[in-house]
Amino acid sequence: MGIKSQTDFFSGVMFTAVGAAFAIGATTYNVGNGARMGPGYFPLMLGVLLAILGAIIIFQSLVVETSDGSPIGKWAWKPLAFVIGANLAFGVLLGGLPSIGLPAMGMIIAIYALTIISSLAGEHFKLRDVLVLATILAVGSYIAFIWALKLQIQVWPTFISG
Repeated sequence: MGIKSQTDFFSGVMFTAVGAAFAIGATTYNVGNGARMGPGYFPLMLGVLLAILGAIIIFQSLVVETSDGSPIGKWAWKPLAFVIGANLAFGVLLGGLPSIGLPAMGMIIAIYALTIISSLAGEHFKLRDVLVLATILAVGSYIAFIWALKLQIQVWPTFISG
């Protein structure tokens, strides 16, 4: 039995590996049961479901014939670097880096940085569209996390908010 779709096969392997890792990691917490769920219950169930989904995708990649075999292409290094860099920038800007004296810049600036940097990963970049998207995300995040959930997240840098 040969691999009929490389992309499906390797994505199934990735889903299965990540799901199994989450399921195994969740067992270090109190799992509980369906009526009294512990902190490990949700990650365990999510990991198991992800691993099952991966196994189904692997099975389909071995059974279902595709026209070109769906070969795996080259790695897209530029988008990968921009997306990982955007997430790192978001974390650093949201929480700051006290070890080097960088203060927390707050949620709004972190969201704008995340949106602008990650949008550079695509083929088409229009600053106006990116700023509109960042504004919608920032307002939506403020409404969801600060106003509705009342989470204690720094919204603005201390030099603005005092």
